[in-house]
This record gives sequence, C-alpha cells and structure tokens, in this order.
Amino acid sequence: MTLDFLGTLERTHRCGELRAANAGEPVVVMGWVNRRRDHGDLIFLDVRDRTGIVQVVLDKQLSPEAHARAEAARPEFVVAATGTVRRRAAGLENPKMETGDIEVAATELLLLNDAKTPPFSPAEDAIANEEVRLKYRFLDLRRTEMQRNFRLRHEVARAIRNSLSDAGFLEIETPFMTRSTPEGARDYLVPSRVHPGEFYALPQSPQIFKQILMISGFDRYFQIARCFRDEDLRADRQPEFTQIDLEMTFPQQDLIFKVVENFMTAAFKAAGIELEPPFVHMTYDEAIEKYGIDKPDMRLPAMVEFTQILTPELREALKIEPTLPVLGFIIPNARPESSTQSKTLMNEIRASLGETGLDWLDVSRLGKSETFKSLGEQITQELREGHAKFLGYDSGLPSPDGGSHLAVVITPKLGTPAKWNHDPQWIYKKVGALRLELAKKFADKHGLFTQTGTAADFKFCWITDFPMYEWDEEAKTWQAAHHPFTSPHEEDIRAGRLTSDKGAVRALAYDIVLNGTELGSGSIRIHRKDVQAEIFRSLGMDEEEQKARFGFFLDALDYGTPPHGGIALGLDRIVMILAGASSLREVIAFPKTAKAIDLMVDAPTPATEHQLRELSLKVAPRT
Repeated sequence: MTLDFLGTLERTHRCGELRAANAGEPVVVMGWVNRRRDHGDLIFLDVRDRTGIVQVVLDKQLSPEAHARAEAARPEFVVAATGTVRRRAAGLENPKMETGDIEVAATELLLLNDAKTPPFSPAEDAIANEEVRLKYRFLDLRRTEMQRNFRLRHEVARAIRNSLSDAGFLEIETPFMTRSTPEGARDYLVPSRVHPGEFYALPQSPQIFKQILMISGFDRYFQIARCFRDEDLRADRQPEFTQIDLEMTFPQQDLIFKVVENFMTAAFKAAGIELEPPFVHMTYDEAIEKYGIDKPDMRLPAMVEFTQILTPELREALKIEPTLPVLGFIIPNARPESSTQSKTLMNEIRASLGETGLDWLDVSRLGKSETFKSLGEQITQELREGHAKFLGYDSGLPSPDGGSHLAVVITPKLGTPAKWNHDPQWIYKKVGALRLELAKKFADKHGLFTQTGTAADFKFCWITDFPMYEWDEEAKTWQAAHHPFTSPHEEDIRAGRLTSDKGAVRALAYDIVLNGTELGSGSIRIHRKDVQAEIFRSLGMDEEEQKARFGFFLDALDYGTPPHGGIALGLDRIVMILAGASSLREVIAFPKTAKAIDLMVDAPTPATEHQLRELSLKVAPRT
C-alpha cells in the first residue's frame, strides 16, 4: 500500500464542528479512522479528531479512486477527506452523535499514515486492563472520555487563572531545584554534579518561596505549580502533581476563603455547574463530633449524639460505659430487606469495630421492653429529625425516601477503656469511619453518590481551627500537624500552651473539603521571627538545627515581614471529581502506576556508570 503526502491541502473544519448548518459546504477534514463499515459500493469511515467524530461516505460510483483508498483504510489509520457536507437521509440520523444529522460525501481520500492493529481500540468506551492502557498511553489518550477529561482540565485551569488574575494576583514561578525542608513526605533528591556529594530537592510545595514573595512585597501571588512527593501511591495520589498555590499579605481567613470560593465557582461554571457560595464552615472539633473525620462527606446525614438522654441507670442496665459518648447515624436507602440480612449486617459491623469495646445497640429490641421502650422511641425520633433536617423536610411528614434507611447506634460497652490518652475523640473517629464504610457498601446499589450534573452533587465545607500538634505514638512526641510555618492562635501563645499543653493549641489552619475529599490546605503563616523560633523549639529543634535548616528564612523574617497567609488546592483532584473519575490517573496525561513506574517510557531506569561517575555517586546493593 502506498501512503499519500498531505502536500498543500489544508484542513477547513474539525470533525466535531460540522452541523446541519454546514450542509452544502465544501470541507476538508482530517483525523483517525475510528470505525470502518464496508457496504460494497459504499464505504463509511467514522473519522475522529479531538473535537469529535464525523461520518465520511465513499461512493464507488462517484469517486472510484477515493473508494479504493477507503478499502485499504483500517481503524487508527490517519486520513484526510475532501468532500461536501450533506444532511443524512431521513431516518438515518444518529442522535447519539453531535454530528449525527450530517455526513461528508467524499470526492477524495488521502491515506496519510497506516497503523498496526492496536492492543485495544480507542473507539472503546472502557478498557479493563489499566497496565495496558498506561503502556500504550498514546492510544488511551485518543479515547473520547480521555479527550473530554483533558478539555475539562484545560477549561478549569483557565477559569482559575483568569479569576485570580482579575483579583489582583500575579503568577510567579518558583524553583524546581531547592533545598530539602520538612513538609510531611520524603523529598525527591537531585544530585549536583558541580557540588559532589550535595543534593537539591524537588519541591513538595512552593511553601517557603511563596512566603518569601510576600516578604518581597508582591502582595498577591499564585501559581499552578508542579509538586513532587516520594510517598506510597493510591488512587488519589501521584508522585508528581499539580496544585493551585496562592499567598497574600494582610489577610483574614475569610478573605482567603472568598478568593478560593470565587475561583472555584468560576472553575465549576467552566464545567457547566453553578455553585452557590459561601461554603459551609465548621471547626475541626465540630467536624469530628458530627462526622468523625476532618474531611466530612456531607452527602450523608451527620452523626447524632445520644449521650445526654442515657441516664446513669439506663447505662448501667444496658451495660454501657458511663463516661463515653453514644453515637448514631443513618445511611439513606440502605435498610436490610429481611431479618436475616439485618443480622448479617450487625455481625459485619461488630467485626468491623473489632476489639475497641464498641457495639451496635439494637434499637428495635428496646421497643419490645417496657423499661426501654421510651428510650428506643426517643432515639428513633432524634435520628428521624436529623435525617429530616439533612433532607430539608418536616420530620412530621412521611420521608421522601419512604423511610428506607439504615439506622445504626453504637455504644461503648461497660469497662471500655480510653483507647488513646492523647486522642479523646477516638470514639467519634471510629464511628465516623464505620459510617463511611457502610455508605460505600450501599453506594452502588442505591445510588448514594451518583452524580446528576448539578450543584447538589457537590457538598463543600471549610474546616478551621485544626490542632497545632499531633501526637506521634511511635516516637512518643508531638509533631506539627500542618507544617511548622503555621501560626497558632494568639491566645494559645499568650497562655503559654506551646510548652505547657501542646494538645490544646489550635492552629490558624484550614482545609477546603468536597464530598469527603480534601481539596486543599492552608493557613495564616507565622510572620514574626520570635514566634517562628519558638515553634521550631517546641518541635525539638535547637538553634543550631534551626540555623542549618532554615537560616535563610529566619533571616528574611528579620526584615519587615508582613502578616500573610495562603492555601494550595489540588488541581488534579478537582478535575477528577468534576470528571466523575475514580482515579487521578484519568486526569493526568502521563501518570505513574501504584509502584511509581511510567510504563510507557519504562522509567525509572538505572544510570550508566559514566553518569554515576560524573555525579560522584555509587549505587549500594540493597540490604
């Protein structure tokens, strides 16, 4: 088969742009053969490019030469077709295609390149084997779904960039090669050839640089920044990722929240979804007590606490620990269909709770006892009212979902010890984890998390007042919960809690959460050298270590640093949620596997001896 040259032929239209209004126009379209259908004298080629698919018709009677070329064409061949747009015959329209009302009657067809039979067809909607997809990523990215994801990513990023630019932010790039600083994960290190035995680190975030930009007087900075973390991977984590990074001087938390809500509203509008800010606010403690987690999924009703209605006498009779909370929750549309299913589910829940000392209180059995009947009714009523509030209806009316919900009440059994002395909220967290586990169990069956393409699918919230420190049980010490540049509340500093009661210190830190996924974290920063040095000391760094690791930053704080704060949001995560994807790999063009391998280019690879010698390195055998 002889392939053709494009010569001076120019494309007039993209495939997905043609409509009935173009009927009668001469066109030149170019792209890949998505499908080929041979009907003898008529051959139909579905030609695909980034914008969509158009049907090209090759009629042997009208153009024998073009028809002969079409006989040789196969899926993924690259072609150029010259012809005229015409409406399809009545009854032959394809409503599933945006171009389904028309077709191109071709008079000329060029075969610009052939293609081997691919390991999978880009015309397929889904390919089960992800390793094959990643190995042949250049084919996978041709698929309509992937093309749509990356158009969405582009539009979202453009909307965010425009929103921040309109709000007076300057886009400034920060270095990829910097020094290693503690930010919660291992750094990727880059050996220096010029300085043997010394290393740069790839940035986990532009944290220190963006603070220095505030010290430098730029007032408002942003960057859609590439970041790197050497950590174990999962569906929502990659070793290199993109975040929307911003910082501003003289802010209050609410001003930062407004800026973020504005650009998120613009980003979602680019995806066809109208958000209605402001978003819900709650403190870290409120989130834990209502949802059992600091990134609450508010598509489910909050937990209900029954601690106050259980008198000491009732607790003793039911063998419930007298000092610990009793919590309940509802999973909508998840009621077991029989007593057998209910018993099986109860056993599953008890197995999930493990050796915590927590147990499922069967509220239905309380109603069969004169002693506990009123308690059972009160618990049921409070759960019903909580669910009614969540759904936005009068609890005295019949439930819109028919009342087909699963009600779960968890109690600490008599003698249950406090599981962690440094975490008095452990019960809330355990019950909150069970709430999510059950929701996921019933999600597919009952459509709990099915997206409808409206703002109601997206439940945003701001979480504030995080703990400044968290207890490291293994090291038996307190660590920074956010990062060491986060400012504590002033009253906690004045009260001396940095040294006397670290567990009570609150940070001026905040997260933005969407549907149970943390989209981003930020904080008001420390702008005084004495406070920054005190925080470093509270984390066990003496002056020598502070100077060695952060001397340049501490020096900068000496030169009139304004109050400042900021936030960073994961662009990949935002697009993943908007695309309805299950993994970041669906919205990152060239991602790594769970083992941090790029299957397409086969990276990482060993360095040559010559490269190692230039870098003054030697690879030691694994022990």
